[in-house]
Amino acid sequence: MTVPQSDRLAAVTPAGGPARRAAGGAPGGVLTVLDVGGTTLRTGSYDPEATAVTRVRRVPVEGMARHPRDSVAALQHRVVEQIVHEVRRHTGGTAPRAVGVAFAGPISAGGLVLAAPTVWGRRGEPLPLGRLLTERIGAPVEVVNDLTAAAWRYAATETEPFCLITVSSGIGNKVFRGGEVLLDADGHGGELGHWVCDPSPGAPLCDCGGRGHLGAIASGRGVLAAVRRAAGADPAGFARSRLAERCAGRADGIDNPAIAAAVREGDAFTTQVLRGTVTPLAQAIGAVFTSIGVCRYVVMGGFALAVGERYRELLVGELVRLGCFGLDAEAVDAMVSLGRPDDDHGLIGVGRLLADRLARAGAR
Repeated sequence: MTVPQSDRLAAVTPAGGPARRAAGGAPGGVLTVLDVGGTTLRTGSYDPEATAVTRVRRVPVEGMARHPRDSVAALQHRVVEQIVHEVRRHTGGTAPRAVGVAFAGPISAGGLVLAAPTVWGRRGEPLPLGRLLTERIGAPVEVVNDLTAAAWRYAATETEPFCLITVSSGIGNKVFRGGEVLLDADGHGGELGHWVCDPSPGAPLCDCGGRGHLGAIASGRGVLAAVRRAAGADPAGFARSRLAERCAGRADGIDNPAIAAAVREGDAFTTQVLRGTVTPLAQAIGAVFTSIGVCRYVVMGGFALAVGERYRELLVGELVRLGCFGLDAEAVDAMVSLGRPDDDHGLIGVGRLLADRLARAGAR
């Protein structure tokens, strides 16, 4: 759906929450919602009256993780075809009333996907995803950044300015202050995962092609690579770990679920590696705090939530060690919380956003 810039900015501004529906119930009916991440594509039905999502289906994204040798253009085509297929499957082949898509990448005010490092890697050509899907599906489609969508879920309960951070296939963030998301018309902002925190020539390679980006170090993929490197560098330490027990003693058998479980169980080897990846994230949060004074940080994403409270404790510990100017340890602890322990942030958020847009359109 192509909308004027002013309307699109209003659509991603959670000030005051969704618009009130007029008597009579507009908009009515269930909406089709999708959340396209670097690893998983989620599809569901969002009920604006219940503000809940049902019939959720999760499948691997047809991106670079499954097709690492494909070109960016080929991966873009695969993802578009997959979204169309999942919508048709979800609706039984009938055109839905409207579709909301939360997508892992910067989105311009004009609706272009400017990049998707965790989905198709290097930048490539901007993809007019909303227009393409509208033409193929035969219904209006709203495409927004996945964290912008997720903010619609958290804006309903957060009363202070906050920074939403995801630790999943990549790292991303969105800052909400004064009732609006801090982005420009070209989608710049909220891409903390591409901050260069390690400028060394041999720094880990990011999915976007750059080196030393926060997302290459502190994301779920970055942690996995770091733990595997540590297991290779210290085979004796790895062999004594709970992680080794879970992976049959093989470094190439390590995966993110095993890492998360080992940390939850208190495994010293795995926890030490994770702490090292959390340090640059704490540095980034400290910079956001000292530069603009945001004092609420909500951490979500599949990897962080899989580790759970121990991840929050490690992050707070690094923030306290590094220091947040003017705050004591108790205040630092209070400013960091975990997101809801489910996988529906983008689905619920984009559903709320889409319902709000339809309500506003119906009121005109």
